Amino acid sequence: MMTAEKMGSTHRPRPRATDYLIASKRCELRNLECFLQMGKLVLSIGNLIHHLQRERGASNVYLGSKGERFFDELGAMVSNSNQQQQTFEYELLEIQAELTSHPASISLLNSIAAALHGLDILPVLRADIRRQSVSAEIAIESYNERIRHLLAVVFEAAETVVDPAIAGMLVAMVNLMQGKEMAGQERASGSLGFSRGHFDSALSRRIAHLIDAQERSFAVFERFADEELLMLWQHHTNAEYWRDLQHLRGLACSVGRYKPLDTNLSGQWFELTTQRIDELKRIEDTLEDHFHRRCIARYTEARSALTHEEDLMDALDDAGPDQDPMRALCTGDYPGDKPDAYRSDGVGQKLGRSVFELVQQQAVRLEQLSGELRLAREALEDRRTLEKAVLLLMKRQRISDDEAHKQLRKLAMDQGRKLPEVARSVLEMTALLR
Repeated sequence: MMTAEKMGSTHRPRPRATDYLIASKRCELRNLECFLQMGKLVLSIGNLIHHLQRERGASNVYLGSKGERFFDELGAMVSNSNQQQQTFEYELLEIQAELTSHPASISLLNSIAAALHGLDILPVLRADIRRQSVSAEIAIESYNERIRHLLAVVFEAAETVVDPAIAGMLVAMVNLMQGKEMAGQERASGSLGFSRGHFDSALSRRIAHLIDAQERSFAVFERFADEELLMLWQHHTNAEYWRDLQHLRGLACSVGRYKPLDTNLSGQWFELTTQRIDELKRIEDTLEDHFHRRCIARYTEARSALTHEEDLMDALDDAGPDQDPMRALCTGDYPGDKPDAYRSDGVGQKLGRSVFELVQQQAVRLEQLSGELRLAREALEDRRTLEKAVLLLMKRQRISDDEAHKQLRKLAMDQGRKLPEVARSVLEMTALLR
């Protein structure tokens, strides 16, 4: 058995503060490298979703008109979607090794698996649409599900971000893409009603719900968008086509059950909603460009900081330990003329002070950033909670997505609470009743 005296005389390497300080910077650098690649994946997902949204809208005009409209257009849109899917799969392969080795990516990997599975069976849906052997309602929901899985990939990617500036941009992106998806579903539902020449009450309620859902998503987007994006958004909300679009929205939401409409309005509706969604895509592209540039800037900053700290540590090590022991530096006041000193073999005062200052700088920076990151993650958690509550109500009560949202909105209004708070209460109550 080794005695205390022998243990004390044994020379073993000791863990050094400098090693862990440098390691923290390298870890930050690896995270930023990952999100430089992730940005390309998010861009490819946004492009794929955009084309699937257009394909969905055209499919509903085609089905609603019993194959009389959009036959040729639909074929071209399917071809464009396939091209975007190939780009998405290529970008996914580029980042696959990083994703599959990262312990924080479990939910993200599950979302990617679900998205790929949905895309694999998309050709079956397209064949059914061509044969008109599937109802428009089922076709809409099938496209919705595939797009929902793709959006979940972006959502889960945002959950893994540790840099608040990047996290804020991804929160803005998630909500912009979600709002755009609701606009795409509105286009599809409206295309169905106008091409049929009538809206039943359920379809009218569906469009009213989608309009409300868009407004909620875009409100969160505005909270996290930068100044340039807000200027683009202001231009979007003041576009000339809004007057005509609002008129058609009014027809879709307020006509009596099966009141006949001119089926030619389906073309105008599709054109106006497509114009709007294309404009939303331009804002999304600008946001993705800002995200990419921000990732590059943060990566450059982190790499420069790492190089600086490595050079500083090397220089101080080469200078050797000082004669005086390292002081215990702290932010509080000292009782005497100078702080107590502690022996630290092999680390002099100059190196000790430098290490401590670097650690303090890092701690202060992380503390400042944690507040910003918390706000971004709270916004993501609010969305996740709302979606869970909606799915729970749909499953338990066997109601539609629209009805579930309507119930939650009514509860929030009756109780004078925010929607995420009500959703959280629903989930907590269900957990207690299990």
